[in-house]
Amino acid sequence: MRRFPFLGDTITRRLVVTVALAAGVTLLLLQLFFAFGGTWAKPDVQATGLVQQVATVIRLVDAATPAERARLATAANTDTIHYGWYDAGSAVAGVLERGQYLEPQVAQSRAFLEPFLARKPDRIVVFQEDNPVSRAPGLPYDRIRNPDAYFVGVRLADGSWILGIALQRFWGFSPFERLMLQVVTLALWVIAVSLIASRQLSRPIEHLAESVRQFGHQPPSASIEEVGPREIKLVARTINGMQAEIQRFIEYRTTMLAAISHDLRTPLTRIRLRGEYIDDKWQQANLFRDVDEMQAMIDGALSFFRDDAASEAATVFDLPGLLQTIAYDYSDQGHRVDYHGPNKTCYVGRLYVLKRVFTNLVENSIKYGKVPTIDLEQQDDGSLIVFVRDRGPGIPPEVLPRVFDPYFRVDKSRNRQTGGVGLGLTSAQAIVRSHGGDIVMENREGGGLEVRVLLPAMIQTGRNISGPAHIGHMWGKPAR
Repeated sequence: MRRFPFLGDTITRRLVVTVALAAGVTLLLLQLFFAFGGTWAKPDVQATGLVQQVATVIRLVDAATPAERARLATAANTDTIHYGWYDAGSAVAGVLERGQYLEPQVAQSRAFLEPFLARKPDRIVVFQEDNPVSRAPGLPYDRIRNPDAYFVGVRLADGSWILGIALQRFWGFSPFERLMLQVVTLALWVIAVSLIASRQLSRPIEHLAESVRQFGHQPPSASIEEVGPREIKLVARTINGMQAEIQRFIEYRTTMLAAISHDLRTPLTRIRLRGEYIDDKWQQANLFRDVDEMQAMIDGALSFFRDDAASEAATVFDLPGLLQTIAYDYSDQGHRVDYHGPNKTCYVGRLYVLKRVFTNLVENSIKYGKVPTIDLEQQDDGSLIVFVRDRGPGIPPEVLPRVFDPYFRVDKSRNRQTGGVGLGLTSAQAIVRSHGGDIVMENREGGGLEVRVLLPAMIQTGRNISGPAHIGHMWGKPAR
């Protein structure tokens, strides 16, 4: 297959096919243009030979005797051009002399005719059928059969006039107008072909990028759909292999930590049993506290890594309902938690891990703050922001950037008897970022803490909801 790259779906083949189709459509459009383009498709007046023909008749009539001029002009008539000669004292000559004409047309006709005339004419006039001069009686054309006639008249040296009448327009635009039309048409066609070609090449890459971005919102066993050109399929296959290796590594790590946790429980249990034989109650209490702390650290770390490897699938749920449920649960326990926001808003995500995030934030506000509130706001772009606010002591500004670091604790406001091991906020940040959002913590003016959880808008394709879109950091300074 590699020896014949055009046989498979490759970027090269798509590019070649696109260019070939563009060339074929170009030829077809040219044929249609010349068949139905009307005046646009006709050659300019100089290319038709009309100027040379009219100039030749004018030279012949001018060289003939006055008695022969009328008969000679009549003899020069063709199916497309009629001629007439009029003496200086005739009515037609008077009408031509007194007529009003457009100077740009006259100047252009003079420029066309003079190079082919032996003598520079005294006056040249040009007009169309809508000019009153065309209604002068005795002109050699039928106004009913030729409503679009074009006229050019030249006054000879003796004051007589020779008039040429093109019964219909069989020439196109001027060279400049034709050039501008060609430039505009070519520019539009190049833009159209470029858009089609770039779309054919960029669409598979965009699909691949979107699939990779959705990895964080899908179960760990999910894989990228291998579609598109052969090169894109190869990249997708490589990413799927890498994803499988990463998932295997996470599973091995979780299994190892579970084994370590299990193995550590046995010596901790023996230490606790031996501590029962310590007569000094103060030393015994310190020993048991250390044992409990070690057990909590092991359980917390194991829970954190298990959350990292969680296989919960994203689902559509009512986010305000989840937040109100958390508020009601704590209110039932005697802690006032108010919710402010819409009553119903659908969101796509992992319900239970997000519930654990908001529960952890509200619980922290209850432990270390006063009167926590939950506020939900929907932005214009469809993203959602959940605010958890309290009126507690806040966090010292110098340690605020480190609150999401693993095992980091703000010792001044928290102790190990009331808190965990310092993995709650780390886990919350990892969960929110896996949904394409972010979490930021700031001190409030007047005291207290504000936690903002940004959940990006859902991506809707047709009837399917593919999950939240990644939006990055939107508050000026990302959480560390």
